[in-house]
Amino acid sequence: MKRLMLKSLVALAAVAAFGAAHAQERTLKMALASPDTHPAAAGMKKFAETVSAKTNGRIKVNLFFNSTLGSDQAVVTAIKGGTVELAVMNTGILASEAKELAIFDFPFLFANEKESDAIVDGPIGRKMHALLEPKGIVGLGYWELGYRQITNSRRPINKVDDIDGLKLRVIPNPINVDWVKALGANPTPLPFPEVYGALEQKAIDGQENPISVIASNKFWEVQKHLVITNHQYNPQSVIMSKKVWDTLSAADRKIIDEAADEAARTQREQARAAVAANLDLLKRNGMQVTQLPPAEVTKLREKMKPVIAKYTANVGEALVNEMQAELAKLRR
Repeated sequence: MKRLMLKSLVALAAVAAFGAAHAQERTLKMALASPDTHPAAAGMKKFAETVSAKTNGRIKVNLFFNSTLGSDQAVVTAIKGGTVELAVMNTGILASEAKELAIFDFPFLFANEKESDAIVDGPIGRKMHALLEPKGIVGLGYWELGYRQITNSRRPINKVDDIDGLKLRVIPNPINVDWVKALGANPTPLPFPEVYGALEQKAIDGQENPISVIASNKFWEVQKHLVITNHQYNPQSVIMSKKVWDTLSAADRKIIDEAADEAARTQREQARAAVAANLDLLKRNGMQVTQLPPAEVTKLREKMKPVIAKYTANVGEALVNEMQAELAKLRR
C-alpha cells in the first residue's frame, strides 16, 4: 500500500511539474509601425531568436510590422492594457506618457554615436525608462533610428531659408511641431503609416527621417530632394507591458532584459553599417542630395535655440543640466 501511495505521489508530482513547465509557455507579440526592412527589424529578429534560444522555445516572440497591430498610439494603449506585449518605437512618441522623454528630441543634442550610446545606456537612459513604469510600460533598452534628414518634392535645400514655406510631416509631438515652425515651415503631424500616401498625393511637401527609413520605405518614389542636416538623433525605445512583465518569473525577466541588450548591439551595428549603402541607393533611384555648408548649419542651430529653451522648461532644467554635464564629460 505504501509503495502504491509513493508511486501515486511521484506520478502526481511529475504531472504537476509538467503542468507548471507548460503553464509558463507563452507567445508574445512585438509591434513596429514600419516594414521589416526598417532598422529596428534586425533588432526584433535577433531579440526573438535570443529569447527562444534561452528558453528552449518555451517563450516565442511573434513579430508584427507595418502597424499590423495599430498605430504607435494605439499600440501604446495596448501595451498599457496588456493586450500587446512588446513594441519598438520612437522615444518621441512616449513623451506623451512621460514628458521628460522629449529631451531625446532636442535638436542637435548629440554630436556622434559615441555620445548617444553613452547617454541612453547610462543613468539618464535608465532614468527616462523608469518614468514609464507608473504608466504601465517597462523600458527594456534603446535601439536606434539614427540621425534625421529632410526630404521634399519641391526644391533642393542649399540654405536654411529654402526650408521656409514647406509643408513637412513631423512625429506627432509638440517639440517637433515647434522646431519646424521655427524654420518657417508648416508642420503636419501624421502617424508614420500615412506618410507615403500623403507625399504621393502632395498633401504634404516633405518629411524628415533617417536615411535608412527614407530608403526602406522607398520615399524616392515620391520625393526628389534630400538635404543632410543631422538635426536630430532618434533612439528607439524597446518597451514591454508592465502587466505582462509582472507575470513573468525573475529568471524570464532576466532573459528578456538581456535579450533586448544583445539585440541592441546587433541592431546598432547593422543600422550604422547600412547608412552609406542606403544613401547610395537613394541617389541611384534619382534623389538629389545636398549638404548644408557650415555657416548654414550654424544658422540652423541658432533657429533651434528658442525651441530648446522652451522645452528645457517643459522637461525640467535639472534634467537638461544633468544631460549637458554628462555630455561635457564625454567631450573632454
